[in-house]
Amino acid sequence: MPVLVCFALKEEAGPFQKIAAGKPDIVVRIVGIGRENAQKSVRDFLKVNSAELVLTCGFAGGLDPELKLGDVVFDPQGSDQQSNPGKQKASAWADWQRRLVGTGAKPAKFLCVDHIATTAAEKKKLRAATGADAVEMESAAIQAVCRERGIPCVTVRVISDTAEEDLPLDFNALAKPDKSLDLAKLAWTVARSPGKIGALLELQKKTSQAARQLAGVLEKVISA
Repeated sequence: MPVLVCFALKEEAGPFQKIAAGKPDIVVRIVGIGRENAQKSVRDFLKVNSAELVLTCGFAGGLDPELKLGDVVFDPQGSDQQSNPGKQKASAWADWQRRLVGTGAKPAKFLCVDHIATTAAEKKKLRAATGADAVEMESAAIQAVCRERGIPCVTVRVISDTAEEDLPLDFNALAKPDKSLDLAKLAWTVARSPGKIGALLELQKKTSQAARQLAGVLEKVISA
């Protein structure tokens, strides 16, 4: 059975897709942004396919000030093994955790939310309220689907913006109803605030670097 590796965005997945190309035991799926999109996409895949393991991957915002850009973090709990104590499945889940630790990836507590945390002030509040180390938007939904089907699932994310960093724009205000980026709104916003162009280019550089870092870790995990 293949390993299903899920990303919300093609920009997150790009570097790893090149690594996974031609590997029949690895399936990369772009699930879309947010819980609803992710849940539907994974359910649709598992209706007609099986998987040994599901990895929910991509970017995460740092909530722990100690986490740096490019740090790869993972959820050591994974999907709820208490509800599926099968030895073979539990063994696969534990084996992938061992591989992640071997790459230098760090265990972390994740918070799954319904919007992008865009400011350092909001991240600080989320950290204080939940004790989470990183924030993202899809993994809880994917984990839930995997629990229903008895499939081990591990969240593996890379820090694309740190706890003390503001994003250059409120991307929530630039989203379509399906949570994808409205390029027309983005263009209009940038045209009105051209001073943001430098910050947006810097963000693109950082996220590209983070995606490559994540791909490198996943490659090592797969090869271990």
